[in-house]
Amino acid sequence: MNIGMILIWAAFLMGSLAAGSAFAGYFKRQSKAQGRKFKALSEKLEFACGITVLAATFLLTLYVLWAKTAYVYVFQHSSADLAWYYRFSALWAGEEGSFLLWTCFIFLMLILIRKGKTGIILKDTELLNLTRGVALTIASIFLLLLLLKNPFSTYYLTPSGVVESTNWNPFVEVFVVPYGQGMNPLLRNPWMAIHPPVLFLGYAAFTLPFSAAFAGLMLGDKRWLELSNSWMRVSWFFLTLGIGFGGFWAYEVLGWGAWYWSWDPVETSSLIPWLSATAYLHAKLRADAGEYRFLLPFLAIGSFILVISSTFVTRSGLWASVHSWQDFTSQGKVIAFFLSGLLISSTGLLLRHYWTED
Repeated sequence: MNIGMILIWAAFLMGSLAAGSAFAGYFKRQSKAQGRKFKALSEKLEFACGITVLAATFLLTLYVLWAKTAYVYVFQHSSADLAWYYRFSALWAGEEGSFLLWTCFIFLMLILIRKGKTGIILKDTELLNLTRGVALTIASIFLLLLLLKNPFSTYYLTPSGVVESTNWNPFVEVFVVPYGQGMNPLLRNPWMAIHPPVLFLGYAAFTLPFSAAFAGLMLGDKRWLELSNSWMRVSWFFLTLGIGFGGFWAYEVLGWGAWYWSWDPVETSSLIPWLSATAYLHAKLRADAGEYRFLLPFLAIGSFILVISSTFVTRSGLWASVHSWQDFTSQGKVIAFFLSGLLISSTGLLLRHYWTED
């Protein structure tokens, strides 16, 4: 039985129900008893989903370290002859592993936001509950992507003797493919162990300022800034480190001469949310004086949308880049619909805020 595949399915189901329960609590807020009931259910499902995602991440880490080549993802990115740190880095060497790690970071940050000082102050508020709901919706979208391209897909032998792979059936008898393909030679560099996870930490942290701003605009609650400000600093810090580490890596491997930056399309797409995050951190200094009341939510929301845009162009093949996967798969289509939904809903909320602002 493929435990990892079942974990991904269970995580998607619980994450979707947790997000739905959080929004149900919002729509039922006039009835305090029902609102509390849905909120409590959402928190329990969020905890269960987070544990499941952590378990799936840990399991995939073991598989790439042990080079369990019966799994398609492991076969494509790991092999027994690789050094242990390259096998460990295989966890985020492909699309499936990177999305799983990104989702894991979101759930860890949701725990931190609830246990932190601001989260404790805002406990039991509609703002915190709705912020959780938006973040859980985003995490559920990533889990849907993992359903479409499961990191625990396995090889199996058909009755006709042909080796095929399954993305859905956890009960097939796995077929062990000898000798994994190993990691792409361009990725076999010590920076591979540092650059991607740091960058994904920055990307994941953008989820919380976006969620807080989105919830704040829905509720008309200006306390969203208390949630957003610290996490935008976290996002900016890790994105700065990630971009810097990537520059050193490119200098060593890609031969860009005396420059650490070559305006590669995907590289540049990671710089743009960094610029918007920098603008946010500057603008918030004047927020207490009553300035930038429209610009701040615009930058908090826009930064995350720019991250998703970067993710889309990386996985759609629209831009030729050393970073990108050159095919437009079902994952790319889901990201495109997700990006469209973000743009439409965020634009509507921002316009409403602009026209109703004091």
